Amino acid sequence: MRFTNPKHSLSTVDPSGETSVSLLPTTPEDMWHAHNLIAESDLLRAHAIRKVVTTTSTGSTTSERVHTDLTIRVQSVFFDPAASSLHVSGTVCQENPHVSLGQHHTLDLELNRPFQLWKRSGWDSVALKMLEEAVAEDTGEATCAVVMQEGLANICLITDFQTVIKQRVESNIPKKRAGGSASQGGMTSFYEKTLATLLRTIDFTKPRPLLLCSPGFVAQDFRGYMQSEGQKRTDKKLQRIAKDAVVVHSSTGYVHSLNEVLKSPEVQATMRDKRFTGETSLMDQLYERLRKDDGRAWYGAKPVERAVKEGAVGRGGGVLLINNKFFRSLDIKTRKRFVALVDKVKEDGGEARVLSSDHESGQRLDALGGIAAILTYPIFDLDEDEVEEGGNGEEGEPVEEGAMII
Repeated sequence: MRFTNPKHSLSTVDPSGETSVSLLPTTPEDMWHAHNLIAESDLLRAHAIRKVVTTTSTGSTTSERVHTDLTIRVQSVFFDPAASSLHVSGTVCQENPHVSLGQHHTLDLELNRPFQLWKRSGWDSVALKMLEEAVAEDTGEATCAVVMQEGLANICLITDFQTVIKQRVESNIPKKRAGGSASQGGMTSFYEKTLATLLRTIDFTKPRPLLLCSPGFVAQDFRGYMQSEGQKRTDKKLQRIAKDAVVVHSSTGYVHSLNEVLKSPEVQATMRDKRFTGETSLMDQLYERLRKDDGRAWYGAKPVERAVKEGAVGRGGGVLLINNKFFRSLDIKTRKRFVALVDKVKEDGGEARVLSSDHESGQRLDALGGIAAILTYPIFDLDEDEVEEGGNGEEGEPVEEGAMII
């Protein structure tokens, strides 16, 4: 993703004085960033194709497809990770010769086509951080992972912000019998199908990490098959891919096993600079402290807000973990509440991590209500006042429990 005008990253072009950015997505990963940036009630301007019907003086009608630029007030955003497509629906809010104000339209954002975005509540610190990540030039290469077991392989791409299942390979493996020739032939056919799908789906033009994960020896045997095929075909690229592949144990061949894979020492060593491995480690620390019930781990909005207010999530190991769903809220007050929380933690010298719900770490955090914190010192009574005051939080919210043993 890059600014369409590199000299002016933020420019005021809207008559209301709101600040906009003009962006150009150039890779499928950029569509994910655009999905994070665009929220309901934002203004979005992009290229559109609209069917226009005109009525002649005789009463007959004609229709034509017109290329134009439309500005809409966003009502919904649909993102398809597998196809890297983004569809933004809303109502037209600027006059156009072909479309009346208030009409509904869906803008299909495409690669190598610019769009312009105005934030409904301005570009706060969280939105600016997302923008900074979206236009960063050095994003690194996505990691490929093949999570497999006998007859099943899930080919995934793990980026800094999401895990995408690119292809699923399934094959019937005959049951093992005396001699095992049918079973062995079935596995060979399965490996052949998996390798062909892997090479067709993932671009290995530039070296990228490849994780082969399975229970038993399936992943190890698949790596051996890749090496053998590379030698047969005298394919140096395939030989290099097989040589560099990291084999990791997983309990199953299903995608949820990636959570345990990301914790393994082999993966930590291979991808130690990747953001999501750090988030997985932080979630492990959080759950470990919750099990210990040592007063240094809390979850739920009210306890975490109190901890931040008391300065307990600051310099010396304090970490705020928060799901990105809070920054897509239609309620401006809600968004500002959590932006202020992030700003306060950073001001106190702590670390604030906004986790994506498309990653395993974000899904684990979502199970705790979407917000948690690791404190620099123990506090044991962060949730007591809410209970004593009548059992409800502010604005009728239910009390959220804190450091429970899980």
